[in-house]
Amino acid sequence: MYSATTNNIRVTALPDYLPDRSDPEQGRYFWAYTIEIANLGTSRVQLMSRHWVIIDSCGRREEVRGPGVVGEQPVLEPGECFRYASGCPLSAPSGIMQGAYRMIDESGAAFDVEIPAFSLDSPHANPTLN
Repeated sequence: MYSATTNNIRVTALPDYLPDRSDPEQGRYFWAYTIEIANLGTSRVQLMSRHWVIIDSCGRREEVRGPGVVGEQPVLEPGECFRYASGCPLSAPSGIMQGAYRMIDESGAAFDVEIPAFSLDSPHANPTLN
């Protein structure tokens, strides 16, 4: 589990390699991930957009931008959480994802919330020491 807190918004990520949706012989690897966004603050916030940076172990980089998440722009009252699941295909056996959510508070002020970097590791990846 990976977690980061920015401006009283905690984002937690939990990736899971899916061997049944992967085909290593064809260079296809797939992960599901669950994200939980928790409003730890005292004012209502709304998630407006997302920006993901995905880098595989071969150095290929992809950026994904768009409105909301999974077709929603959730509003979170103080103390509320929003959880969703999505997926990420790669053509390499490992990689990393990170990014940011653009939020607005009840006064209309926009701010970015960090999505913690999380590792996408399959059993087919060669572990390396840094």
